[in-house]
Amino acid sequence: MMEESVAVLIPAGGTGSRLGGQHKQYRRLGDASVLVHTLRVFDQHPDVAHLVVAVPAETRESLLVELGRSGLTKLTAVVAGGQSRCESVRAALTATPPEADILLVHDAVRPFVNARDIRAVVQGVRRSGAAALGIAATDTMRYGIDGRFGETVSRKRLYRMQTPQGFRRDWFERAHHLARERRLSATDDVEIVMHLGHAVEIIAGSWRNLKITTPEDWEFAQLLWAHREVREGQ
Repeated sequence: MMEESVAVLIPAGGTGSRLGGQHKQYRRLGDASVLVHTLRVFDQHPDVAHLVVAVPAETRESLLVELGRSGLTKLTAVVAGGQSRCESVRAALTATPPEADILLVHDAVRPFVNARDIRAVVQGVRRSGAAALGIAATDTMRYGIDGRFGETVSRKRLYRMQTPQGFRRDWFERAHHLARERRLSATDDVEIVMHLGHAVEIIAGSWRNLKITTPEDWEFAQLLWAHREVREGQ
């Protein structure tokens, strides 16, 4: 039996307001931009057949030039994204080849995701229809109210969500259609798919799968990249 074709959707339309300055996905990390490094991880993965990227409309032309020089072999489309993450994901979805049966959605600014975790998510989708990376909370969790700590929240069932998040295509398309129809807002695609009543399998993530959001994240990313270059050069 032939295994399902996998496409990766990369919503890269964020402005990086919390990081400041240049769009965070276009900042250079070592020899290339954060976005290119993220794409390379999936481009080199044997389970992945297609890469579809949604970017700000005003950067699309210049990005096409950069990506054309980056050696990517699985880049299928670069489309103009929307005003929100959901809109950018939907724009990427419309450009995804119809033969792709499994869809992964991954943050453009998580360049340190590893091949093992990508495969684990793909296998989770094949088992359960939907799967996503998450890290179990280990810190004490409390609500904050008007600048003061409030009630303590049990961390036993809390997870920090990561990407990639993977789904059967038919579930994913129906979920996004419903979300647009009902004007549902969500910060990730797990929430959108769960609105249909589907369960999403938990795949244990890694702290190294950093999402570069704040200036502190950027400093840490540079340290991780320097360590990676030293390790690969040995």
